[in-house]
Amino acid sequence: MTLSRDDLLVHLRFLDRALDQLSLQERFGLEGIASDGNVLFFDPVYVLKMYEREPRRLSRTYLHTLMHSIYAHPFGAEKLEPDYWNLATDIAVERSVLDLELSSLSLETDADQLRRLKVLREDIGPLSAERIYRYFRKNPPTKQRMIEYRECFARDLHDYWRPAERLELTEEQWQQISRRIRAELNSFSQGKLGSETMQENLRESTRKKYDYRNILSRFTVMGETIAVNDEEFDYVYYTYGLRTYGNLPLVEPLEYREERKVREFVIAIDTSASCRGEIVRSFLRETYRILKSSESFFQKINLHIVQCDSQVQEDIKITSDQEFEGFLKEGKIRGYGATDFRPVFDYVEDLRERKEFENLKGLIYFTDGYGIYPSRMPDYDVIFAFLGEDQYRPPVPPWSIKVVLEEEALEEQAGKKKSEAFEEAQEPEEVEKA
Repeated sequence: MTLSRDDLLVHLRFLDRALDQLSLQERFGLEGIASDGNVLFFDPVYVLKMYEREPRRLSRTYLHTLMHSIYAHPFGAEKLEPDYWNLATDIAVERSVLDLELSSLSLETDADQLRRLKVLREDIGPLSAERIYRYFRKNPPTKQRMIEYRECFARDLHDYWRPAERLELTEEQWQQISRRIRAELNSFSQGKLGSETMQENLRESTRKKYDYRNILSRFTVMGETIAVNDEEFDYVYYTYGLRTYGNLPLVEPLEYREERKVREFVIAIDTSASCRGEIVRSFLRETYRILKSSESFFQKINLHIVQCDSQVQEDIKITSDQEFEGFLKEGKIRGYGATDFRPVFDYVEDLRERKEFENLKGLIYFTDGYGIYPSRMPDYDVIFAFLGEDQYRPPVPPWSIKVVLEEEALEEQAGKKKSEAFEEAQEPEEVEKA
């Protein structure tokens, strides 16, 4: 195992720090090689048999396991469908290894891998683990195809991909290592196309994760709520009056307090073809749910849902939960033309001039990012929410906030909502039978 590690270090110098992080530990009976992000476990009997049969296979497996940690594959895996995620990560890693084009890592099975990867690339595009996983979720492979993929791409065990609470190396530390590898990979590859897949996976693993809930706090404003303010109420004088004068408290509690509340805001929807109806509804529902769950609304709300492509197509004003649910059920996505963000900002200014807003705090624009941005900075906060990362997407204006949402999370929310609706539809019949 040490010999294999040294062999990788000689040929892949940019992996020096990563190779130094995983300590080696024997584990008899494991019948394979596995890692938890801190330790690389190996079965000595399994290793010796593999090395005797094909020495390069051991180095290949070592690198395969290491790349899982570099790409942050083990972290957060419990939130995903394990069969699809395990397979997607194995495919992505093997694609990266093949792109390095090192004779010291080549195997007889490479030709079969390249053939299968060519088919997948035609359907998926760049083969990062996240893209492959999304593809499998939408196009589930048959059981036989899953078996074939595992036999072709799987090399290590993923049994330890449930990190314990006290790991020596955290996901953030592995991301630091990944960023360093990404920087050094350019000088190693010297412009070769072989590093493209590795760069793609490193971009995914080091991409900043956004807390959409915290970002929406920018849309809160101070407002007065009728409620007892326990923090400013002095119980000493209050109880003294009751004790001394009977039912006569000396100090009454303040019946208001200052809280951060959402008052007025705009959600703009890019209705170009890349923004599908169900995804849009899921985004709206999730945004509304986050705001509601944080008790951020006043009793009276003023929400405008504006649909726009190259011009404003529709503006729906929402003042209650019932109106919002009605829009999700009955509303239609209008437009599907080219994208221009400027008409929405012009329209919002027109609404403000007509006194439609008293205190507009912000605008959330859900889009694919391919459009014309306004050049002038508005006097309210702006969020551009994108579905998935795209390296070719134009940069957002410096005065705006960029948020990248995960498509799986929105689709999961949409599926959950459909399931609830189905259960509600079935309930009357079940009650009648009972």
